[in-house]
Amino acid sequence: MLLIEVFVPKGALSEEERQALAHRLVDTLMVEDDSHAIEIIEAQRAITQVLVHEPATWVLGRRPTADPADPPRYLVRVTVPASWRKEMSGYTVEIVTGVLAETERAAGRDPERVRREPDAVILVDGVSEGGIGIHGKAMSSLDLTELVSRPYRDHTASRPAPQPPRGRLIDPVCGMSVDLADSPLTLVHQGVLYGFCHGLCRRSFADEHGVPLGR
Repeated sequence: MLLIEVFVPKGALSEEERQALAHRLVDTLMVEDDSHAIEIIEAQRAITQVLVHEPATWVLGRRPTADPADPPRYLVRVTVPASWRKEMSGYTVEIVTGVLAETERAAGRDPERVRREPDAVILVDGVSEGGIGIHGKAMSSLDLTELVSRPYRDHTASRPAPQPPRGRLIDPVCGMSVDLADSPLTLVHQGVLYGFCHGLCRRSFADEHGVPLGR
């Protein structure tokens, strides 16, 4: 994730509720679990920003016009590199909807209305290659992969490789557990078979170790 924008009608949420919503989005989208190395999660958090907007004017197309006293509507825009968008969209929409439902539940409102009514719209936008700048540099998807994976790779460089469960491999770039039955993304380097969760991780590893990739 890079940018998460939440739009709610002015005055619909208190400052405390806006803060809680923003933190809940980050904590839920970047959950610390066994499939993600903590260094990767922390690196992703470091470049993720959440903005909560309260537009002074909000016109809804439906009639009659919504009463300002009605439960709040939500428009959430999540911006990611374009090459990540397709595989992230379904997961992101599901997670964000769940976070909005929890926000409604915490406020004593019906949490299921964000799934039942068109009151929560989530947009997952993809930024084209070179359209994201960090450290004064236009970043490609590969650059971003290397940026967020570098802390993990530096941490594991001098440590023994973790032993994955049978039938799985640990992605050496991001630390994710890869099921060999589901992923064809593998590479042999110095007689060792490596598995990768994504083509960008495979490309990053190949570039770093000078391993040619087949076309």
